[in-house]
Amino acid sequence: MPRGDKSKYTDKQERKADHIAEGYEKRGVSDKEAERRAWATVNKDDGGGKKEGGSGRGEHTGNPAAHKGGRIGGEASASRSSASRSESAKKAAANRKRNAEHHTH
Repeated sequence: MPRGDKSKYTDKQERKADHIAEGYEKRGVSDKEAERRAWATVNKDDGGGKKEGGSGRGEHTGNPAAHKGGRIGGEASASRSSASRSESAKKAAANRKRNAEHHTH
């Protein structure tokens, strides 16, 4: 089977890859790169194609990649001192207050 052959992937895996690629394209990633990342994610999740033929195919994998979202965020803020975070929060609150005066709905 040549590299890049998608014949061993199930319909569901292909839909999944399309959906993932779409999300990347919405965020401005090029079509080709989005496609590459999408299939990489399906492989990470499922360990390759799941069609019959070949050992150990077809069992559920728990979709690990789908559980990663949001877990790695907030690192930068966590490493800052509480005083500096509080300062930023005060600034943000003041900005929101100031902006609210201009944008009354």
